[in-house]
Amino acid sequence: MIRKYRRKSVIVEAVRYTGGNIMEIVGFIGSVREAGNDKATNQMSIKTSEGTIEADVSDYIIKDAKGKVYPCKPDIFDQTYEVIE
Repeated sequence: MIRKYRRKSVIVEAVRYTGGNIMEIVGFIGSVREAGNDKATNQMSIKTSEGTIEADVSDYIIKDAKGKVYPCKPDIFDQTYEVIE
């Protein structure tokens, strides 16, 4: 039988990468192996327990309840999350 499902409510913390807030992200996640200095890409490399991931300017850097860190494109982030106070 086909049913519809809704994602269970999950609370995450996130910071949007602007290209100029690398130190804020370092403080948020605890480590950044390398920040891209290439003006063409301005990517940031983030070392995680699952390997190194790349974040582009405008990506959100998410830390979930278990401490897992990963980037998320802005359009996906806006569809998936909403601000809570």
